[in-house]
Amino acid sequence: MAVVNSNGVLAGQVAVVTGASRGIGEAIARRFAMEGAKVVVSARTVEESDHFLEGTIKQTVKTITDAGGEACAIRSNLADAADRQGLIEQAIDQYGQVDILVNNAAVTWFVPVTDFSEKRFRTMMDVQVWAPFEMTQLCLSGMLERGQGWILNISSHAAIHPVAKTPGGHGGTVYGMCKAALERFTTGLAQETFGRGVGVNVISPGLVATPGVVHHKLINEANKNRVTPVEHMAEACLRLCHGDANEITGRIDYADQVIDEFKLEPADLI
Repeated sequence: MAVVNSNGVLAGQVAVVTGASRGIGEAIARRFAMEGAKVVVSARTVEESDHFLEGTIKQTVKTITDAGGEACAIRSNLADAADRQGLIEQAIDQYGQVDILVNNAAVTWFVPVTDFSEKRFRTMMDVQVWAPFEMTQLCLSGMLERGQGWILNISSHAAIHPVAKTPGGHGGTVYGMCKAALERFTTGLAQETFGRGVGVNVISPGLVATPGVVHHKLINEANKNRVTPVEHMAEACLRLCHGDANEITGRIDYADQVIDEFKLEPADLI
């Protein structure tokens, strides 16, 4: 039976997880709370009526607190500058300085380049590239002053360069651009902060049957056997947010690789 360990590896640390109303973000928030973190659960969806997909930040927080963990819900639309800044300010007001920042939130349209509107392009770049960059800026000074902290960015296999001379793409060019930029940001920042107690990593989940993945019909007959449980991603993310930041930093990882490398047994989630 899954339980909260108040003396776990993240005991007393403050973790901000964006996009945590459902799917991977929700799983990360729950897993971190199980290890004693105080989790700031953020997304746009507060009430069930706010989004057509199931899941809200209130529900995520309730799951955590009902199990004996500590969490709070802060609504944030990361396409909005005031919300980005307000999220970190409210997190600090609630729990103190941020020790772990997980940039998971995403908004995505799968549309061919010929039909991609400027508004959608800018929204995707704001949420998936600029928001992680700006929120990192807002947390990083405090982390460096204390000599400890973790930044984890959530990427995708879409960041890998496709084979140009094959048909396909399915409108994923802009999504791939965003994730590739996020990965380069991660490794660059890891180099800048190396030796100063802050670990900066990026991880891709593989194929997980989250509500968003199902909605976009990204699981099909050809790949359905490669679907992995969300618990694997949550466990891998946890491993990249504790330990020696001089050793675990600058990594571009995939969940299954982390599970294998560290011989992890993914825990059931609260």
